[in-house]
Amino acid sequence: MRRLILLRHAKSDWPPGMVDHDRPLAARGRRAAPLIGRWLVDNGFVPDRALVSTAERTRETWALASAGLIAMPAATFEPRIYEAPAWQLLNVIRETSDDVATLLLVGHNTGIEDLAAGLICAGPEDQRRRLARKYPTGGLAVIDCAAHSWRDIAAGIGTLHAFVVPRDLDPEAE
Repeated sequence: MRRLILLRHAKSDWPPGMVDHDRPLAARGRRAAPLIGRWLVDNGFVPDRALVSTAERTRETWALASAGLIAMPAATFEPRIYEAPAWQLLNVIRETSDDVATLLLVGHNTGIEDLAAGLICAGPEDQRRRLARKYPTGGLAVIDCAAHSWRDIAAGIGTLHAFVVPRDLDPEAE
């Protein structure tokens, strides 16, 4: 089994004249990201490795979320994640070494949402419906995949273990 954690970057800002790639987190995002990191630790979902988009808002999300992790997983800042559709994210995931049991990917919508929807075929119905309605900024899905290798990750092999958004952890965070 492989465990995939999909994290959409926290709430971002868009200052005038700034290009999309360089957008920083908004104050709400800076409050939310550490909450997600703490939730990962509290629930035993610390990744072995992280793949992070090169966009400023994803790098900031990862820095704030990972600050509270007990052991810092290796992180790769991957340009192919930025604005990637689900199929491209899947290709990046399939390149992961099989010594990684739990992989966290920090990216963007619509790719993250579409990837989660394509992978998940089981799990708590209420959480699956909630994820299908909206995958907000700071949203995090923990998906257990029935695969022996990351190369074998494919549509319909995932079980949603958990779906959490910043508002679940603090009503002011999202």
